[in-house]
Amino acid sequence: MIRFAKVEDITHLLKIEQSCFVTDQLSRRNFRYLLTKAHSQTLIYEAEGVVKGYALLLFSRGTSMARLYSFAVAPAFRKQGIAQALLKAVEDCATDYDCVSLRLETRQDNIAMQHLVKKNGYKKFGIIANYYEDHMEALRFEKSLAPQLDRSLVKVPYYQQSLDFTCGPSALMMAMHALDNNVKLDRRMELRIWRESTTIFMTSGHGGCSPYGLALSAHQRGFEVEIYVNDLGTLFIDSVRNPQKKEVIKLVQEDFLSNIQQRSITVLHSSLKVADIRVKFEQGAIPLVLISSYRIYREKFPHWVVVTGFDDKYIYVHDPFVDDKEEETYTDCINMPILQKDFEYMARYGKSAQKAVLIIKLRQTVPS
Repeated sequence: MIRFAKVEDITHLLKIEQSCFVTDQLSRRNFRYLLTKAHSQTLIYEAEGVVKGYALLLFSRGTSMARLYSFAVAPAFRKQGIAQALLKAVEDCATDYDCVSLRLETRQDNIAMQHLVKKNGYKKFGIIANYYEDHMEALRFEKSLAPQLDRSLVKVPYYQQSLDFTCGPSALMMAMHALDNNVKLDRRMELRIWRESTTIFMTSGHGGCSPYGLALSAHQRGFEVEIYVNDLGTLFIDSVRNPQKKEVIKLVQEDFLSNIQQRSITVLHSSLKVADIRVKFEQGAIPLVLISSYRIYREKFPHWVVVTGFDDKYIYVHDPFVDDKEEETYTDCINMPILQKDFEYMARYGKSAQKAVLIIKLRQTVPS
């Protein structure tokens, strides 16, 4: 019988953990947190009163993606179909949570697990070096739980932001490289674009990047940019209390807009819905969208993501931020599926629901 685990099962789970893994073992504290506080579900296989295996599933907040975080069958009960039954139950659970895809990682030397997932339709899509405590690399697998969806994706390289406040530059770098593979993805470029596009102040700490500053950075590197904003006022200013800082942010935006006017960059005071963004995407552009991070990370700060694709229900994005606190890896942030109706609410920031979208395109050359 497969059922959801309870706190009272932790002792049984620890016994399986210790019998299956030499390194990277989950502790009693880990299990308690995962069973009581995390956005997760743990399934156990029990027969004749004995817990013989378990599967631990993590759900990504705000997205329609699940991750099989840990999976184990006690050595004495292997080759009895338990692993297959658990994997099927995990997929059903993820589907019940409206997840469109399930991802997992496994040790490079875990041939049995690789055979199991490949047999069940999982495809390898990444390798993470030095992932485990003994420096063994991890192989990353993914399965679509909605194979009827016809995904339209472009090959956008992934770049993880190296600082808390450089999501904008990182997203822009990914978009530019997707259009022109001569664009370098490195930290020097990340910091250079941040210096060019920062608003200087945010709620606390270093400033975030405005759509106007990012547009200027893209334009001066040879790209055509359209800016869509729904707010004619100064962006991000509501999150700052200090009057002097507010004045600085206002002056920075005025300077950005003056430079934009001189370069004839298109600024449209309107909102782009997901359907409109899809049209731009299908015309060959790469959209950058400002979202509120609250729906994913439960923290209120403006955040930039880059759109990588669509299907009938979902929009897919690369998120440059990797949430280490939630045990994420960079591959969790690639082509993240988000329900289009949820993204409509996510793509706004602050009490005034400020919206901003950048459409990045290759600049058209005029025939001589």
